[in-house]
Amino acid sequence: MKKPLVLGVLFILPLVVYLFFASGVTNFGRLPVLNENIGWSVEETFPPLKGKISLLIFLGKAADENKGYLFNFNQKIYKRFSEFTDFQTILVSSDGQKETVEAILSELSQISDTSRYINYTTTDTQIEALFNAIGTDLRIDDNVSSPYVFIVDKNAALRGRLKDEDEGIKYGYDMRSVAELNNKMEDDMKVILAEYRLALKKNNAYSTEAK
Repeated sequence: MKKPLVLGVLFILPLVVYLFFASGVTNFGRLPVLNENIGWSVEETFPPLKGKISLLIFLGKAADENKGYLFNFNQKIYKRFSEFTDFQTILVSSDGQKETVEAILSELSQISDTSRYINYTTTDTQIEALFNAIGTDLRIDDNVSSPYVFIVDKNAALRGRLKDEDEGIKYGYDMRSVAELNNKMEDDMKVILAEYRLALKKNNAYSTEAK
């Protein structure tokens, strides 16, 4: 009686432990969806969100004023993740700010590859509509700008945290805080990228089996 029991423990227990931790990795490895369908009524010229991991930054009429925050973001987040194939950062600013943003990008190009930045300008009314359509508890300021950067996945859904230790639901990441970019946004970007890598591996495995 003892021998089968010992063998059972030796073979079954490791399997149970593996399944437990595998389940934990799966649950940990998904960044929560906060808004499944942003559903913007955007102009046709707006950069496509589908099929891309997009980071949205609203500079509005205050591109120069937000330059320092953008440099924080560039150093802590953009440079670290810009080599990912389906990555893009969209800088949304007001009409008349295009040259200012281009000048900022020119400065950034001296320290990083800025090819994954998209400089998009539109009307203040459209910027406000785009910001509100994200569906957050944050407000855009009088310059139709925001210090927060937002993560949008390949299905054009807003990602963030449901149980952030400081804010509860976390819709965006404050570029004014280097600590927040380092300790929260960087971690969350790693999670969403790992999620897509895992999905890609599974799809490749299924394709191989099908052959």
